[in-house]
Amino acid sequence: MTVRITIKDADTGHAIAMDIEESTLMEEIIESSAAFWEKDPGAWVLRVGDRVLRGNATFGESLVAPGDTLELIPDPEGG
Repeated sequence: MTVRITIKDADTGHAIAMDIEESTLMEEIIESSAAFWEKDPGAWVLRVGDRVLRGNATFGESLVAPGDTLELIPDPEGG
C-alpha cells in the first residue's frame, strides 16, 4: 500500500510530498530527502512531533499516520 507523507526541511521550511510503501526503511526516506536538498544523509534524521525516527525502522513500524509531516533535522547525536 502506498502512503503519501510530507517531508519538511527544518533548515529552510521547504517541504516535499513523497509516496512511499509501508515497507520502506526510514533510512531510505532520509536518503531521498537529503539528496533532494543536497544534504549529507548521514547527518540527518526524521522527526515527527517529539519523536526521532531512526533509519533502521520501516515506515509501517514507525506508527506515522498517512498525511503526517516529518521534519528532516540534524542528527542530535551527530552524524
